[in-house]
Amino acid sequence: MSDILEQLAQVLEARKEADPETSYVASLHQKGLNKILEKVGEECTETLLAAKDAEHSGETRDVVYETADLWFHSMVMLSRLGLGPKDVIDELASRFDLSGLEEKASREQ
Repeated sequence: MSDILEQLAQVLEARKEADPETSYVASLHQKGLNKILEKVGEECTETLLAAKDAEHSGETRDVVYETADLWFHSMVMLSRLGLGPKDVIDELASRFDLSGLEEKASREQ
């Protein structure tokens, strides 16, 4: 399942150094972390609004579309910080055998 995330991570890494005139990813990196974070926040808001709409309409296509945008921009952010999807997947795997309450308690120590 995560193969596509790894493939995307490789593409994002390669495009960091591309020409910002021809690469959206390179243009984000050229503008800096704050611009990338702005895009993550924008996509997060759009995802939340799509979810609210889907709850009332039953139509989930926009939720999937906006979530894909959110994941994409989150991966650009991770790439900017020298991280990738494997780091997030490893963290999720480490929580797999913990209940949510146990995981939360472990962060508070």
